[in-house]
Formats: sequence, structure tokens, C-alpha cells
Amino acid sequence: MTAPSEELQPAVRYGIPDAPRIAVRGEARLEVDPEIARIGVTVASRGKDRRAALDDLTRRNAAVLDLVKSYGDAVERLESGSFSITPELKEKGRGERIHAYHGRVRVSAELNDFTALGELTTRLADLDLTRVDGPWWALRPDSPAHREARQQAVREAVQRAREYAEALGTSLAALVELADVGAENPQPFAGAAPAGRMRSMAYDATEDTAAAPLDLEPQRQHVYAQVNARFTMAPPRL
Repeated sequence: MTAPSEELQPAVRYGIPDAPRIAVRGEARLEVDPEIARIGVTVASRGKDRRAALDDLTRRNAAVLDLVKSYGDAVERLESGSFSITPELKEKGRGERIHAYHGRVRVSAELNDFTALGELTTRLADLDLTRVDGPWWALRPDSPAHREARQQAVREAVQRAREYAEALGTSLAALVELADVGAENPQPFAGAAPAGRMRSMAYDATEDTAAAPLDLEPQRQHVYAQVNARFTMAPPRL
């Protein structure tokens, strides 16, 4: 004996006179202080032969890494990037005669202490053949500011829908759908431009006196959130 088939439940319909639909968008914009700052450091060297350029670059790179590490917990991340040793050919003369070798290595650092950032940036820029780029201010990916913006966007969507319903003399009945804008048709990610930076600096120190620390003013960060929401409401009396 076959078991009786389960009785199919009718699909819930909305967007009809008995269950009018309201579709709204909720938005939130926050302005908050940055949590981290990133800087890039390019260390260079020059020598008559490859070994001399490499040895000089190794020494300068070690000095930069030791200086950054000396700031302890203020530095959240320290990474070495690209490295190169490039021959420089003589402009005159026959054949490929090498005049000198140029070395270059890239280092990046991420700091959470902006007072230490100003001092470190100045000390790095005061080193021979050293270029400093940045800072780039940012929030951490898990920053509470992102959560607060999303929650505000949801609350704004509910408030907007409620106001529409009240304008019709009725009230909201149920939430049908809530989605991030673009969640249904995601677009290819495009990296955002750096939020802010100071001029890059390259110095060749010739004086024994230390430079005064830079007074860096953190750039406020803008956090934006959008949601689409759909509700049903009790049928209004029009």
C-alpha cells in the first residue's frame, strides 16, 4: 500500500490587493576615525659592481627593518615586497659596458599608533637613499563601523517602509526580502583608491641632527551601506 501523498501547501502570494508590497532602499553613511595606517618604504643602493650594490642594499634594508620593528606593538604588519639589482650601462663607448649597479627593495608596514607613525615616518625618510610613501588611512575589514553602517541601513529601510504604509493609513505586515544592493547581480570588484596619503619623501641625510617628527592628521573614513527591502502591508482603505 502506498503512503498517501503529502498535501501541497499553496504558495504565498504578495504584491496583490490582499497583500500589497512595499519595496524600499535603506542607506547609511558614517564618518569615523581611521584604525590603521599603511606606509611604503623603498630602499635603494648603488655600487660599482654587483656585489657592492647588493651588500649595501642588504645593510640598508636591515636598518629599515630593525627601525620599524623597534616600535613593537604599534606595528601590526611588516612585509618585504619587490627586490631588484639593475645594471646601468655607460652612455658612451662600444659594447655593453656596465657603469654601475642599482639595487632596490620595497617594504610595507601597517601601524595602529598614529603618534608613533609620525615619528617613524620621519626617521625612515631621514635615512640615506630611502623613499617613504603614504600614509594610507583605513579601517580594518572587521571594524565595528561596517556593522553599524549595515544596521543603520536596515533601520532606515524599515522606517521608510513604515512611513509609506502610514501615509496610506495602514501598517506593515511582514518582511518579504532583505538584500545588500548588488547581491543578486554582483559586479566585478574594483579596488578603491587609497583614502588619503601624504607626499612621498626621499632624503639623503647630510646632517647629524634628527628631524622633528611629522605631525600627521588622520583622515576621517567614510563608511557606506545600502540594502534593498520588501515588505507586505495590510490592505489600505483608499
